[in-house]
Amino acid sequence: MIAYTLNRSKRKTLALYVRNGEVEVRAPVGVSKKDIDKFVTSKESWITERLSHSKERQEQRATFTLNYNELVLYGGKGYPIVAKPGDRVGFDEEKFYIPPGLSPIRIKHACVQIYRMLAKRDLTDKVLGFATRMGVVPSAIKINGATTRWGSCSSQRNLNFSWRLMMAEHDVIDYVVVHELAHIAEMNHSARFWAIVEGILPDYKERLQRLKILQKKLSVEDWE
Repeated sequence: MIAYTLNRSKRKTLALYVRNGEVEVRAPVGVSKKDIDKFVTSKESWITERLSHSKERQEQRATFTLNYNELVLYGGKGYPIVAKPGDRVGFDEEKFYIPPGLSPIRIKHACVQIYRMLAKRDLTDKVLGFATRMGVVPSAIKINGATTRWGSCSSQRNLNFSWRLMMAEHDVIDYVVVHELAHIAEMNHSARFWAIVEGILPDYKERLQRLKILQKKLSVEDWE
């Protein structure tokens, strides 16, 4: 029997999740442990495959590192990490420049700092531009380090974006911005919500697919 963590709630169906090498079962309050075990056993092949993939991703993440002259993504294109005398970090449209002599972990942290700077600049411009077109007014634009959500919109109209979004192609970033701005008008994923998104970006589905490809790539890169 595959070991798993059980979480019960008022949900109506059984569900399986495999993350970071662990199996979680979410179950309705009234379902017996015997039926849950039977459910897990019936999904054993699927779970084993997912655990194998999860282990492989963890191993790849563990070996992820950054060094000088390697390429990092910005706007979907690769730019080199270059040592520049001084203690400043930045991006000059040709390269990510950072101080010389840094360890791989500090190189990574310096790149994250640059990504955050770019995110604040680029996303502010994009949000203000699309907000005008869409007739909505966000309360604030914040940058975070979320790993599983590219963006979010609170009930107070605060927009949050992950700095990782800066690795995506610019038109893909536009999709995430429009998606979150659309939530100001529709705080759901109803047909009305998607109609708003499609009205601004008729090809949003294709952009979303490219975003998923980037998500898969980043799933094996440890940027923490």
